[in-house]
Amino acid sequence: MQKDQLFTRRRMLLAGAAALGAAGTAGVVVASGGGEETHSAVPVAGPQARQALKPSAFRLQPFAADAPPRAAPRKLKARHEPILRISGRGRHMMLTFDDGPHPEYTPHILDTLAEYDVRAMFFVCGEMVVENKKLVARMADEGHVVGNHTWTHPLLTTLSREEIRGEMERTSDAIVNAYGERPQWFRAPYGAWNRAAFQLGAEMGMEPMAWTVDTTDWMTPGTDTIVDRVENGAAPGVVVLSHDAGGDRSQSVRAIRRYLPYLLESGYHLTVPPRRMS
Repeated sequence: MQKDQLFTRRRMLLAGAAALGAAGTAGVVVASGGGEETHSAVPVAGPQARQALKPSAFRLQPFAADAPPRAAPRKLKARHEPILRISGRGRHMMLTFDDGPHPEYTPHILDTLAEYDVRAMFFVCGEMVVENKKLVARMADEGHVVGNHTWTHPLLTTLSREEIRGEMERTSDAIVNAYGERPQWFRAPYGAWNRAAFQLGAEMGMEPMAWTVDTTDWMTPGTDTIVDRVENGAAPGVVVLSHDAGGDRSQSVRAIRRYLPYLLESGYHLTVPPRRMS
């Protein structure tokens, strides 16, 4: 499938899926705040350097880059709702980027994160991974968390269980091939979750991660609008959703250059979930 056709298909699906994802997310917020157990990811705080660092100062070694793929991931207990927030004391937030990696936009986002020595999560699509393995390896090398975002970015609620399994397994395999470890996190395209996605993700050793603040940068609303949504939505525990592929993401590239230093100057610590040891 040509990339321009893919972008068009995604925009068409978003019209129908956005409401579904928003409704599901809103329901989880109410449930989490209504006395039930809140499922949160405990963050790992990284150094929040204000000045650009030399590569040797912030790069981490790739995780088992030369190791063979594991025979089977550790299975987890299936959740009934995705994780929306991160826990922990203090002003912690998390930045996440979906749909990449993209050879034009992802490097700029990685450069900005490196400049401020900040880690983020990248939920990648398998078909993009196979074309940009070096970018996935760079994500891992620089301490970012790589998550599974399916192979072709479909609306999972329209697929059979086996089709969902294929989308997820192929992507995990591609990530392993790119940097040597299976992803430990999964995000459903469009935020459209179903029981099969939760169950299959758990079988593959992946926790479901959603978001708290949606920049809606996929609509290309303008750099100022994206920046305002991040800065106005900033709060302890917030998970921010942005995109580094799936269309023209030049606004997203410009926006992070503005809101990232603002968040750091406001006392926020940008974190990522801990890496589970198998």
